Amino acid sequence: MKRQLFAPEHDAFRATVRAFLAREVLPYYEQWEKDGIVSREAWRAAGKQGLLGLAVPEEYGGGGTADFRYSAVLAEEFTRAGAPGLALGLHNDIIGPYLTGLATDEQKRRWLPGFCDGSLITAIAMTEPGAGSDLQGIRTHAEDRGDHWLLNGSKTFISNGILADLVIVVAKTTPEGGARGLSLLVVERGTEGFERGRNLDKIGQKAQDTAELFFHDVHVPKENLLGERDGAFVHLMTNLAQERLSIAVAAIAAAEHLLEITTEYVKEREAFGRPLATKQHIRFEIAEMATECAVTRTFLDRCVEDHSIGQLDAVHASMAKWWATELQKRVADRCLQLHGGYGYMSEYPVAKAFTDGRIQTIYGGTTEIMKEIIGRSLLG
Repeated sequence: MKRQLFAPEHDAFRATVRAFLAREVLPYYEQWEKDGIVSREAWRAAGKQGLLGLAVPEEYGGGGTADFRYSAVLAEEFTRAGAPGLALGLHNDIIGPYLTGLATDEQKRRWLPGFCDGSLITAIAMTEPGAGSDLQGIRTHAEDRGDHWLLNGSKTFISNGILADLVIVVAKTTPEGGARGLSLLVVERGTEGFERGRNLDKIGQKAQDTAELFFHDVHVPKENLLGERDGAFVHLMTNLAQERLSIAVAAIAAAEHLLEITTEYVKEREAFGRPLATKQHIRFEIAEMATECAVTRTFLDRCVEDHSIGQLDAVHASMAKWWATELQKRVADRCLQLHGGYGYMSEYPVAKAFTDGRIQTIYGGTTEIMKEIIGRSLLG
């Protein structure tokens, strides 16, 4: 089916993104995977190209557009290129809304220009060794000391954790408040008591630095409180729909790309003197995946369209996230199987996509959490 989502300006932007990938990312990606981290030069190149801060007002150096379709183009092209390490989606779509929507004018002047030019890389620190999706389990805490917050605790699985210059930390500021006693504190690189642990060794997305963070008596200035005191729960819930949609967009793009390369592979690969594509079982496998991708794509494009005009709700974002990521996982597994022994070889794109994509059903809210959100909306 012909997609109706994008206009000519989005197609032009897609061409820009593809040229950027070919010039600034793909020639260096293998080395980044060996290093476990991308270069800061790539972030600055992305800023120079106008790929950072798409929704940030122009006065701060951003793109000045709230049209999420541009973010969708970025997610699709980086996914198709097999280059999730340069985490522009995390920076733009997940962290960006916190800074544009919650920051004071003074904070915006301080942080947004660097956010847009690539000199200020960002991360958000929510997950802890003992707390993931359950915000009530967060133990990192900050005491009000008059002119500053005294922050103590630790975080783990933090994307951009090594590179980040600006970390939004979810911390307990009212101990008896549970999930409603959390605030967002911005910790800057070089702050005394803020330390980074090891760059975690993951099974996939090797170029994307993921770290442990430690806070020991960190003095966070009062002017680094982001949003309302004890308002983190509401702030987080407000922005989760876009985060989950962003993950879903990458997921369906990955599934479609895997289907494309596998379709070509079974046409060329022979078994018992005939191409695999002549086997009924293979044709049925391809037919099933193509149908599932087409149906999912239609739903995802509608979600992107709704979100671009401010009409996507949390329930449909959860539906998109769990369905698209589970489809990606299922398609990756089936496509690897159809590649046979070659699918298990690291140099084949299907093998890399298999390990890179496995996290998709976990971060941003697990599949089980997504189903719980949907179920509660229907059953109370």
